[in-house]
Amino acid sequence: MTLKLGIAKNMKVSAIIPAAGLGTRMGGIKKPYMDIAGKPILAYTLATFQRCPFIDCIVIVTAKGDESRCIQDVVKTYGIDKPFSVVAGGDTRQESVYNALRELSSNTDIVVIHDAVRPLVTEDMIIQSIDGAKQYGSAIVAVPVKDTIKESDDDGFVTKTLDRRKLWTIQTPQTFKYDLIMKAHLYARDNNIQATDDAFLVEQMGQKVKLIMGSYENIKITTPDDLAVVKAILESRL
Repeated sequence: MTLKLGIAKNMKVSAIIPAAGLGTRMGGIKKPYMDIAGKPILAYTLATFQRCPFIDCIVIVTAKGDESRCIQDVVKTYGIDKPFSVVAGGDTRQESVYNALRELSSNTDIVVIHDAVRPLVTEDMIIQSIDGAKQYGSAIVAVPVKDTIKESDDDGFVTKTLDRRKLWTIQTPQTFKYDLIMKAHLYARDNNIQATDDAFLVEQMGQKVKLIMGSYENIKITTPDDLAVVKAILESRL
C-alpha cells in the first residue's frame, strides 16, 4: 500500500478506542482485558496508536466502573504515554463513541475510531485512513468479500445472489473530519437512527465514504475462534 502522506503536521488527530463491550459472545469475559500472547488485547491496540506519529491523543471508552482498571492495568503498565483520557461508555457502541467525541478538544481536525479488540491493526492502515479522511471527509478500512454472498427470505430460501465484486467487509479504523462525525452523531440522535458503525451515520446524511484497503488479518475478536486465530498471528510475529 503506497502512502500519500498528505497529512499536514499542524493537523490535530485524535483516536477513539471503544473498549466498553461486555463480551456476551465470550461468556461474559471483557475482551479488551483478555490475555493474548502475554498482554491484554487492548495493550496491543494502544501500542500501535502510540507508535503512529500522526496520532496526537487517545480517548479510551470503557465499561462503567472499569476506568481505573484500564489506566492501571493497561495504559500505565504498558507505557502508553501519549495524552489520553478514559471515559465511560453508554448502553450501545454508538452512545459510547458519542461520549468520546464530546471529550475531544474543539480544535480536533480528524478523528480515528478503532475497535479495541482489533489488535492487529497497523500504522499503515491508520495513516491511510487519516489521509483519506483529509481528502474525502470520511474513510473506512475494508477488504473485498471472498465468498459468494446470497440473500434469503424469512423462510431461509435464496432470493438473490449478490455481485461480490461490489461487496466489502468493513473493518476499523473508520476515520472522519471531526465536524462531520460530530454532526452525524447529532443528526442520528435527533432522528432516532441506530447503527453498529459510524460510517452508516455519515451515509445517512448523504455523505460519500471512501474505502481504504485493509487486511484479512485485521480481525475483530468476537468469538473464541477469533481469539485463537489472532493469537497464532501475534505469536508468528514475535
